[in-house]
Amino acid sequence: MDIILVIGRILFALVLLNSGIMHLTKPGPMVGYAQHKKVPAAQAAVILSGLILTLGSLSIILGVAADLGALVVAVLLLVMAVKMHDFWTADEQSKQMETIQFFKNVSMAGAALVMFAAIAAAEKGADVIGPMITDGLFSK
Repeated sequence: MDIILVIGRILFALVLLNSGIMHLTKPGPMVGYAQHKKVPAAQAAVILSGLILTLGSLSIILGVAADLGALVVAVLLLVMAVKMHDFWTADEQSKQMETIQFFKNVSMAGAALVMFAAIAAAEKGADVIGPMITDGLFSK
C-alpha cells in the first residue's frame, strides 16, 4: 500500500507544483489577473504564492515536513479561492470559470487539510501517507 500512498501524494501535489512553477516562470498573465482582482503588490503576491506552492508541493511529494507543507498549501488555496475566484461577484461571462476554479481550490485545500491531520495525528515514524524522509513537524 505504501506505493499507492506515495503515488497519491505525487498526483495530488503535481497540480500544485505545476501552478507554482508557472507563477515563478510566467508571472505576467497572473500579475495582470491579480491586479484586476485588486491584489496589493500583485507581482510580489504572485511570486510569493509561486514559492509557497512550489515548496509546499515538494514538501508533500518528498515527505519532508509534509504536514507543514500541506497546512501552508491549504491556507494559501483557501485564501486564493476567496480572493481570486469570487464567483459570487463575477459577471455572467466569468461566473462558470470562477465557480470551477473556486471549488477546485477548496477541494484541494480540503485534501491538504486531511493530509495535514493524518500526519499530525500519527505517532512518530508512522507512514500514514506512505514513506517520508522526515516525520511530520506536528506528529505526536
